[in-house]
Amino acid sequence: MTPSLSFIDLIVHASAVVKFVMLILFAASVYGWYLIAKLEILHKKISKEDQHFEQVFWSGAELKTLFQNAQINPTKRGHEAIFYEGFSEFVKLRQKGVSREERLAGTERMLRVSLSRQQTPLEQGLPLLASIGSVSPYIGLLGTVWGIMNAFMGLSQVQQASLAAVAPGIAEALIATAIGLFAAIPAVLAFNRYSAKSEAVYQQRILFAEELTGLLQREAS
Repeated sequence: MTPSLSFIDLIVHASAVVKFVMLILFAASVYGWYLIAKLEILHKKISKEDQHFEQVFWSGAELKTLFQNAQINPTKRGHEAIFYEGFSEFVKLRQKGVSREERLAGTERMLRVSLSRQQTPLEQGLPLLASIGSVSPYIGLLGTVWGIMNAFMGLSQVQQASLAAVAPGIAEALIATAIGLFAAIPAVLAFNRYSAKSEAVYQQRILFAEELTGLLQREAS
């Protein structure tokens, strides 16, 4: 009697190695979707916060007032954190009585540090997405090769070889490759999407830092 070719039955009757491969790939897929959801929520929140602060920044509010408001905000990040750290350094150097050139140079260094610090959360998870996207197909292929080997070894033990005898074994082996692709494709697409969005946010923040530097130059003159 030919074994059932339903999807569930193929997984249930797969060899222990193929089941283990499927389990790894399923876990990788679930974790990949978790990272995708986390990055999507983070980018939406960051975009909203940056736009809000930039509107306030260009509304004509005084820099000192913005600094005081940022000072009491324990969750500042993005544009607000960059402004706070840059302006804080500017004020600190001015209080020390350093020259205008040194004051601006020190502020620019702090802005660069702040830019890098604020960029780190946007890139968390991207290396893991890249790993899932690149490794999952190979893990799935390993399960497929192992399953096909078992199928052909089982075929050698029957008196009459036929496609019906080997088809279930090959089908259950190919499921591993299918799950590998199911895990890899969204991960690769998400990696490309959020890498591009992260770079776009970084460029916007660089522009904001340059505009802030220009305002501080006029403040220092």
